[in-house]
Amino acid sequence: MIWGLLPIILLQANYDSQNIGIITAIYPTVWGLGQLFTGRMSDIYSKKAMLFWGMLLQGFAILILPFITESYIMLIALTFALGIGTALVYPTFLSTIAAATSPAQRAESIGTFRLWRDLGYAIGAIVSGIIADLFGVSMAILSIGAITIVSAMVIKFRMPELKTIKNN
Repeated sequence: MIWGLLPIILLQANYDSQNIGIITAIYPTVWGLGQLFTGRMSDIYSKKAMLFWGMLLQGFAILILPFITESYIMLIALTFALGIGTALVYPTFLSTIAAATSPAQRAESIGTFRLWRDLGYAIGAIVSGIIADLFGVSMAILSIGAITIVSAMVIKFRMPELKTIKNN
């Protein structure tokens, strides 16, 4: 949703292509660099907490997006926060699967996770596109933000806590 709708909402807010490029590049940059740290953190700290807080941060960042399009600085801060949230979640899911499965099943389990994750990208793009066509881009963004927050709550209340390895 972010890849497709963020540039559209910024274009609707009359940003030029240079500023749209800067704002949209911050999210994957922070996400990519952040994973260098959060991947290791997921081996040390609570995977459940990292997933919950990452999804919650993503959800709130997405929910706020349609309301702050007039502030360039706020958009930069928001895409930075979205990148941090994604960096918390992305490698932690893989680490969680690795910790929860036996080595003999690990590759199959990670492959299954990636299948469902990638289907989620496709389904999310289709659903957000349909919502955007029917109700507008802002409603599509708000819907995805709400779904992301619901996902955080599912993690909070349904996911068991996995044991972590504490290294000094």
